[in-house]
Order: sequence, then C-alpha cells, then structure tokens
Amino acid sequence: MKFTLLIEQDETGRYVVECTDLPGCMTEGRTLDEAIKNINEAIVGCIKSRLKTASEKIHITTLPTHMSIDVDTTGINYA
Repeated sequence: MKFTLLIEQDETGRYVVECTDLPGCMTEGRTLDEAIKNINEAIVGCIKSRLKTASEKIHITTLPTHMSIDVDTTGINYA
C-alpha cells in the first residue's frame, strides 16, 4: 500500500507528519527519521482500528457455509 504524507516542521523544529489518505492519522518527531517511524506505526494503528470497527458492524443472521475476505497488507510491518 502507498500513502500520501504531508510533512511540515513546526516553530520548535519538530516534524509533524499527516497521512492524508487516513483522516486523523498524524504524529510528530524530533527528527525526520523519528517522525517517519512514528507515522508508520500510526498508519498500522489506524488501519487496525478501522478494521476492528468495520468487523463490529458486520451482522450475520445466519451462519454461512463459506466466507472469504481479501485484505492487502503488503508492506505493513507488524513488528
């Protein structure tokens, strides 16, 4: 997955990073490397949270005999 990031430096010199593809997903860091590391973690957290919320909204009234779902997690580091 590829995400668009908006990176700015605030008045104190800290880097603020926003993932514009996931509204509300943002973080900061003292250095650019730290901010990038933090936004990677924030993106994973946002996606996990949204998947959990989506799964809670799925209501199945009968037990299906077969179900499949495809989720592309290419490039996500779960370490």
